[in-house]
Order: sequence, then structure tokens, then C-alpha cells
Amino acid sequence: MKTAAFLHPTILLALLTGVTFAALQAPAADAPREALSVEGLPLGAEAEFSYRSPLALSAGSADTLFVANHTGMSVEAVRLSTGEIIGQWTLDGAPSGLTWDAESQRLYVTRGLAHGAVDVIDTAQMELIHSFPTGHTPTAPVLSPDGKTLYVANRFDNEVAAYATDDGTVRARVEVVREPVGAALTPDGARLVVAQHLPAQPSNSAHVAAKVDLIDTGTLAITASAVLPSGSTGVRAVAISPDGRYAYVTHTLGRFQLPTTQLERGWMNTSAISIIDIEEQAWLTSVLLDDVDRGAANPWGVTVTDDGAQLLVTHSGAHEISVIDRLGLHEKIDRVADGQIESHTVRTLADIPNDLSFLVDLRERVALPGNGPRGIVAIDSQAVVAEYFTDSLAVVDLDQLPRRASIRQVALGTPREPGLVRRGEIAFYDASLCFQNWQSCASCHPDARADALNWDLLNDGIGNPKNNRTMLHTHDTPPVMITGIRPKAEVAVRAGFRFIQFINVQEEVAESVDAYLKALTPVPSPWLVDGQLSEAARRGWEIFEQAGCAECHTGEYYTDGKLHDVGTGPDELGIRKFVTPHLIEVWRTAPYLYDGRAPTMLEVFTEHNEGDRHGRTSSLSEQELADLVEFVLSL
Repeated sequence: MKTAAFLHPTILLALLTGVTFAALQAPAADAPREALSVEGLPLGAEAEFSYRSPLALSAGSADTLFVANHTGMSVEAVRLSTGEIIGQWTLDGAPSGLTWDAESQRLYVTRGLAHGAVDVIDTAQMELIHSFPTGHTPTAPVLSPDGKTLYVANRFDNEVAAYATDDGTVRARVEVVREPVGAALTPDGARLVVAQHLPAQPSNSAHVAAKVDLIDTGTLAITASAVLPSGSTGVRAVAISPDGRYAYVTHTLGRFQLPTTQLERGWMNTSAISIIDIEEQAWLTSVLLDDVDRGAANPWGVTVTDDGAQLLVTHSGAHEISVIDRLGLHEKIDRVADGQIESHTVRTLADIPNDLSFLVDLRERVALPGNGPRGIVAIDSQAVVAEYFTDSLAVVDLDQLPRRASIRQVALGTPREPGLVRRGEIAFYDASLCFQNWQSCASCHPDARADALNWDLLNDGIGNPKNNRTMLHTHDTPPVMITGIRPKAEVAVRAGFRFIQFINVQEEVAESVDAYLKALTPVPSPWLVDGQLSEAARRGWEIFEQAGCAECHTGEYYTDGKLHDVGTGPDELGIRKFVTPHLIEVWRTAPYLYDGRAPTMLEVFTEHNEGDRHGRTSSLSEQELADLVEFVLSL
């Protein structure tokens, strides 16, 4: 003990608890973790910058399109008519969004993770002129009509910030509930519509859904919040009609109240576009993008043509777009609102989100030549789509639909044959590996994490839905599933295709998914300070050990891999023990406990820890609890 007395307290604590110092040490500020994609997959996991992965698009002048290459860590200017790349800029992080200012000829690009930034590119001089810092994982940049303010969604800081475009000064920060990922501004610049990625409620609530906030840009305050239909998760993007009246939000609509016994007619997951009435500041309705016998899995990008006639949506899992008669859609919605019965299944606006035939005769489903469509823009009479997994653009002549000759593909550079990890990522997002294309692995595990819903997967009987889990480190921490019903992740991957996708995949596909999931790495916690544990978190570290948390949450991943009864199980069903979940990136996986009853980590230690069976926390002061929470959320 005399020797130990000279050790740094953090090293001593690690020795006493059996937890490695490396596991507890926060990443250094200059660690290479900034070179990660949003999904936490190392960029260039197989070969440095092997794939471009076009994610977001912005229309330039005349024939020019700007493309944000996510894993390629670059932005390219493409001449659409010829497919020629006429400009390229290499960035210091993965770009997530971009917007172009025609007057100043400047392109604003969001990129990076914990140390996020906006890069400002002078497209006339073809040079990057300066950058300014943002928050954690900036995305969805939106420029004010006068070009003086840039609104950015700092995803993992749960905020939208307004920056001065001349010097990057922060003009205001607006706090939102959970992971803003999409934003759009009304044409007059008066309202900013912000779409949030995941629900924030306890997942055993009667209504569990993501939110859409409306922000007054004059006061920079939230004036209204629209809660989407229950089951709305995996929100991706938002667009606004040219008249500023409606906003359109893409998302998955999970039918999590039902046991996962089948897929037909969207039994498990459907794909939706929700409509927000900006004038009334409220949700209007949600329209399903699927057909009765064919899903439109994983809607992602959305835009409206300049004339307002068509609404365009990418189906990233089904590799197609929907071209919707927007004016006809609203005429039909108005008839329902006026009490004119459309069918025996739709009598009110609340019925529309359950009608798989509502878009009949109102839209064209257009199959694309590439894989994984995400961002989309409308340029004159063309729709241009970023095909993420084939490093290409699809250009669709809207005037020539439904003729297949109306579609052409533009390759971004020389195509590369995908390696094992890339093939696994492709399969994870591919709804063609599912009966009737209803869903992909990413439908319930967006970005390979969790959708914040409870699902009754029938792994251990019917009638006991459990909170979804992240895929991060699942191969490193057996057994898997919350009750440990699968001995290892490899078994769960194959069972997932068989009993959730309702398809038997070739072994080489399952092996590639294993490789992809194994390659995932954690995104740095927003609770870290310059990449290090805060003072409060370091105090919480000691409390973590004193309260007995480290007795089960131990080792590199903070789990002993064993089943424990912490007093939260449904005893009436005979389920009392659950696998100790690992705590890496736990800040991102709320709600907590087997049924998601705790929306915050604080409630895990206070509201749902009867008899101190889940750590000795009842005697802790408010400050000690706050420190403990900060440590856990810093992992």
C-alpha cells in the first residue's frame, strides 16, 4: 500500500476495482477519433478513403452540383450534363451537410464529430477560405435569406445554433430534446423547422415518438413542437413547400405495439412522410410510402420541386425514390379533413397513417440504378440523388417518367469493389434482404444503434417487449439480447435475418454483417471536456466504484457478461435476470432498463432502484448523483 500511495488516484482506483485504466481513460483531444463517420465506423477501415459515400447535395449555379462525400472526407463540384468533376476539396473530417450561397459564391459545409466545424469554400476561386467551430456532430446547415446567418443542428449537443457567416460568431443556441438531424427554413426566413432523430420518452409509454420543433428566427425561441405518430423514429430530413405552408419529415413508423410474428402489410415497420402545418404549428397527418405488398424501407432525403408540384423522397433501403403529386396529395387530405369519406379505412386525418393505399394514383415509385439513395435535390425538371453505397449520382428526368430512359447514372470517380466491411454495411442497410422490402437491419438500428422503442421479438416468449439495444460492441460482449438468449452476436445476426427479416441469407452475407458490426467504434461522448473526463465525472468515477457499480460493470466494456436480478423484471412472466449491458456510448442509448422505463440515467439511480439492488445509490446526495451520472454518460 505504501507504493500504491504514490500512484495517481485514477490508476490506484483502476487497480483496486479491476477495471483497466485504458478502459476508463477518456480519449485525448487529439486522438484520431475525429476521423469517424456518424455511424462510428473508422473511415478507411479497409483502405484509406476507399469510398466516397455521397451523402448530401446542394445545387449550384446552372449545371453545377456540390456533393458531400461522407467517408471520402471531401466535397466535389460536379458538372451534371457531363458528369465531370470540376472541383474537389479535401476536409479534416466527414462532411454531413452543405448549402450554397449564390450571391457570395460560398459553400458552407458541416463536418466532424466532437470537434465539429463549418468549412467555408469560395467556389468561384475554388479554395477553402476559412473554418469556424461548431458543436458535436454538426449537420443540416441552413442559410438565412440575407446570407448573414447559418443555422446548424449540433446533433449530439441537442441544440440548434445560429452562426454569423462572416466570422462564425455564435448568435444564439436553441436547446432541443434529442438529436436534431434535419432542418429547413421557410422562404421568408421567419421559421426554422427542426426534425429530431429519436424519441425521448420512456419506451413503455402509451405514445413514443420523435418531435419536430418550430423556431421563430426573430426571437430564436421554440414556438411549437409537433409530436409525430407513436412509433415514429429514425427521422432523417425535412423540406418545406415553396409557399412556406407545409414541412415534410421522413421517418420510419414502427408498429412496436405488436409482436413480431410477421411482416405483411407493414406489421412491423412502415415508412412515412409526416406533414407539419407551419401556419397552424401542428402535425397535420402522416402518409405511408409503402404499398400494400411492398415496403419502401428507410426513407431518407426529401425535397419539393421549385414549382411546388412534386414531393420527392428517397427510400434508402429500397433503392428508389417516390415522386409524389404534392398538390393532389393535399387536395385528398383536405377532402378527408372536410369529412368526405375517401375509403372504408380513412375517415379522419388520424386514419391516414394506417392506410397503405393512400398514395395510389398520386405517386410514381422509381427504381434507381445505384444502392443506398440518401440526399436529393430538384434542379429544374430533374431529381438528383446521392447513391451512398455505389459512389454515384442518379439523375431522373421528372418530365419523362415513368419511362426508364429518363434515368441516368453519374459515377463519382472510378468505382471500387467493396471489401468485407463495406459489404456488411451495405447488407445492414439493404431492405432487399427482407421479405417484401419492408425493413432492413437499420430500420430498428439506425446508424447501427437503437431506435428507442420496445419490441416483442419472441426470442423468449410472447408478451414481454424489451427495449432495443445498440449494435456497438455486441460481438465483444456475449451473451446477447437483454435476457442472454443468444450465446453470441453471430447467432443473433443470423436469427435476425431469419425471424425479423423473414429471409435466409447466404452465410457470406451474414459474415460480412459480422465484420461491419465488429468494425464499429464509439463516437466520443458530448459529456467529455476537450476529450477528457470533467472534474465532476472524475468524482463520479470514484462514486461508481463506491456504489458497487463496478462489481458488474467491469472490464474494458463495463460488463461482466452475466445475468443479474436488479429488481426491474416482469416477475409475473418469470423474467427476473438480465445481461449486464456494456456502458460504452451509453449516453446515446436512452431510454434505459429492460423496458425503457427510465428516460434519463438519473432516473435509473433514483426512481427505479428500489432497495439499492442496482447500485447503492439511495444515500447519495444530489451532487454525488449528478457526478455519478456525468461519469457514466462520459463513457
